[in-house]
Amino acid sequence: MSISINDSMYSYLTQTAKNANNSASAGAVNSAIGSINENSSEQEMKQAIKDFESYFVEQILKNVQESLKSDEDSSNAQLTEFFMEQVGQKISDQIVDQVGDRMTQTLYEQMCRNYNIKNE
Repeated sequence: MSISINDSMYSYLTQTAKNANNSASAGAVNSAIGSINENSSEQEMKQAIKDFESYFVEQILKNVQESLKSDEDSSNAQLTEFFMEQVGQKISDQIVDQVGDRMTQTLYEQMCRNYNIKNE
């Protein structure tokens, strides 16, 4: 028994997976930021900030990718797009880890002021 998937079904499945992935990323960032309070440790706060920065950079990369995307509507293009999202998440994390310290520190200090936390 074989199962065949036509182009419209394939498109639907890849779009559904893409939407679920986007929702999960945004939800994780909202959860991390939402869990910060005056009792949060510096490490928890900085991790929430890095998650936010990574998501922010990922959204920028997605916009750049969209602007470079061709009008080609083949299944290969859809598959490439799906995997490029995964790559974009990894690249975003690496960018934040390599050059995000300055922004992370600035956001951390702002968060401390907002929650009246004395940073060490």
